[in-house]
Amino acid sequence: MNIHEFGKEHKETILLIHPSVVKWDYFENVIPLLQEKHHLLVPALPGYDFENDSDYTSVEQIASELNDWLKAEGYTELYAVYGCSMGGSIALMTALGQRIRIRYCVMDGGITPYQLPWIVTRFIALKDYFMMMIGRTGGVGLLEKAFATDDYSREDLQYVADVLRHCSRKTLWRTFDSCNNYKVPEPLPVIDTQIHYWYAKDEEKERKTDLHYMKTKFPQTKFQVLPNLGHGGLVLQKTGIICGNDRKTLGKTLEIFCLTFLKTANIMSY
Repeated sequence: MNIHEFGKEHKETILLIHPSVVKWDYFENVIPLLQEKHHLLVPALPGYDFENDSDYTSVEQIASELNDWLKAEGYTELYAVYGCSMGGSIALMTALGQRIRIRYCVMDGGITPYQLPWIVTRFIALKDYFMMMIGRTGGVGLLEKAFATDDYSREDLQYVADVLRHCSRKTLWRTFDSCNNYKVPEPLPVIDTQIHYWYAKDEEKERKTDLHYMKTKFPQTKFQVLPNLGHGGLVLQKTGIICGNDRKTLGKTLEIFCLTFLKTANIMSY
C-alpha cells in the first residue's frame, strides 16, 4: 500500500483515509492547508491506487495493514485518524485495533456494519455493486442519472467514472460487501481514543442506522452536524467558495478542518 506523506517536519500526525470510488487525491483541497501545521499520512487504498494493480481486500485487513505499517515505521502516537464513508469504517477499525495511541478518530459519514439478516445484506451489496458496474460501463451520462447532480458537478462525476474504469470487478464487489459487513472486535477493546461522528445535514436520513449503531455501540461518541452539505462534501469544498446562508458557519467548519482539525470545533453538536 502506497502511503503519501506531507508536512513531515511537524509533530502532530493525521491519517486521512479516502472513501470508495475515489483516489487518495480526494483530499487535494485540504492537504495544502493541513500540511502547514500537521504531518499527513494519506494511503492509496488497494484497488484504488493507479500506481498499483492490487485489488481491494477488506476493511479489517486494510486497518490491520495500516496499524502494522505505523508500528513498523516507529510511530508512537497519531493525533487523529479521519475517514470518510468507507474510509470511516477503516478509521474506526484502525482505532479499535491500534498498536499505537490514537487521540481522535473522526468518521465523516462513516459506514457501520449492517445489523440485518445475512441474505438481506447480500441483496444490498449486489444492488450497490451493479450500480457501480453500470456507472463503470456507461460513464458520466449514467452516473448523472444515478446521483443527485446538485451534490456533484459533472467534473466530480467524470472523476468517479475514470476511477471506476480503473477498478476491477473484484475491487468493486469487495468494497461494498466489506464496508457494510465488517466485524468489530467482540468484546470491544478499551481504548482512550475520542470518537467523533460527523455527518452532513442533507444526509441525516441516510445515516439514521449508522447514527443508531454509533450511539448504541460507542456511547462516548461525539456527534457533529455539517450544515448545507451532502455526503462526503466537506473536504471537497474549495477555500473561499462557500455559498448560501451558511457561508460563515461552513467557512468556519472548513477552516477548523484544515487548520486545527478538532481543537476548537465550533459547529453544531450534541
